[in-house]
Amino acid sequence: MTARIIDGRIIAADIRKEVARDVAALKAKGIMPGLAAVVVGDDPASQTYVANKERACREVGIYTEIHRIDSSVSQDGLLDLIESLNRANRVHGILVQLPLPPHIEEHAIIECVRPDKDADGFHPLNIGHLAIGDSQFVPATPFGVMEMLRREGVHLGGKHAVIVGRSNIVGKPIATAWMQGDPQFFPRVTVCHRTDPNLAEVTKQADILVVAVGIPEVITAEMVKPGAVVIDVGINHIEDKSLKRGYKIVGDVDFDAVSEVASAITPVPGGVGPMTVAMLLRNTVSAAKAQIEQA
Repeated sequence: MTARIIDGRIIAADIRKEVARDVAALKAKGIMPGLAAVVVGDDPASQTYVANKERACREVGIYTEIHRIDSSVSQDGLLDLIESLNRANRVHGILVQLPLPPHIEEHAIIECVRPDKDADGFHPLNIGHLAIGDSQFVPATPFGVMEMLRREGVHLGGKHAVIVGRSNIVGKPIATAWMQGDPQFFPRVTVCHRTDPNLAEVTKQADILVVAVGIPEVITAEMVKPGAVVIDVGINHIEDKSLKRGYKIVGDVDFDAVSEVASAITPVPGGVGPMTVAMLLRNTVSAAKAQIEQA
């Protein structure tokens, strides 16, 4: 068996076209959707992620402003900036790129973002709405995973989904969203920690396996059920002096080996990553629409 590749770039391109049409319709009504991104420090990965989001916004016509802040900023200084963006009518969506410097309390910053401008979907109020099945915003990466599976025609009802990783950004929101659905259309969910001594035993039961732990190629072929659909959320940089940039990017799944077992698999890069950006755009447009309706 050789797995079908689920190409996130192609799916995300279709979503961006849909978002661009929505943006054009809003502009025709005199509304310019706007996203403000805040990135603290000079972490190369964070800078790259924000640049990709800025480029995608420009492509679909969303107004963007990037606030690049020195890592020495105080927590109060960062909170003041976010409060100013909360009040700004030009901004409909706000994202704060994580991680933040150690001296800044992440939860305090996330909670400061106005819930109806929370394009990342991380505010506790939005997570609470997700938990009761009444969400306006789903965090972008889980949203991307679910949309990817839907567009690929992967039937989830009656299936067993195993999620390896229980972060607030990926694992918990995906599990929460799937647990709210009708069992006819949504899977039975098991969430594992990467240190689970019986991890391989559990992952081999999965019809749908989602991996988000940040450990290079931790999931091997022996841990995957034949015919499973495997979604690799991990992005890891591995030293490779044979490459000009000095490293290669791999996921949390041993792609080559697992491709011989799974029925479908996402690559890294080019799988979930583009979907995350696409769903951030969709959340921003949804926020703009909701704020205009409430005005």
